[in-house]
Parts: sequence; structure tokens; C-alpha cells
Amino acid sequence: MKMLNLSKIIQAFKTNDTLRYGVPMMLLVVGGSFGLREFTQIRYDSQKLKSTVDPELVKQLKSKEKETTLESEYEKIKDKQFDDWVNIRGPRPWEDSKSFQEQQRTNMSAKS
Repeated sequence: MKMLNLSKIIQAFKTNDTLRYGVPMMLLVVGGSFGLREFTQIRYDSQKLKSTVDPELVKQLKSKEKETTLESEYEKIKDKQFDDWVNIRGPRPWEDSKSFQEQQRTNMSAKS
């Protein structure tokens, strides 16, 4: 009796295209999505393990870190004099940088 049912199933599997091609394809798609999820989870877990930092080290770094504000940067440069500052053009990509720098130096020395 069981042999008869098994032979009917095998016969149906051979003749029906949905069973023959569709079911394995669906198993591949669904199984692949679960497999990819597991592999990507392993990737993120390993990254999380690499990025763990000692909490004491973080505290030391934060205590040494000074907050930079616009006012503190202004205080650093407020007493500097920029009257003698000159804007010097850099070389173009098609110009030779060594010869251009020499030309700029000679122009600057001639002006002084």
C-alpha cells in the first residue's frame, strides 16, 4: 500500500512541472534568505567584537578632549597680524611645479 502511494508521488513529481521546478526553486529562495541572514549576522557580530574598547580608555580620552568652540579659536588668532600676508597662486596642472615655485620666489624677492 505504501509502495503504491510512493510511486504515485514519484510519478506526479516527474510529470508536474510545478513540483519538479517550482518547489525546489522556492526552497532555494527561502533557504537562501535564511542562510544569508545568518552569514551577515556573523559578519556584524565579528565587527562588534573588534570594535569593543576598554571603558577606562574611553574615559581617559574624553577627559583629555577639549571642546573647540568658535570663541576659543578666535582668541588664538585675534592678536596675530595679517597685514603682510600675500596670496600666492599655486601651479596649474599643466604647469611644472618646480619652475613655477622658483618663478614665484624670484617675483617675491624682486618685490621686496
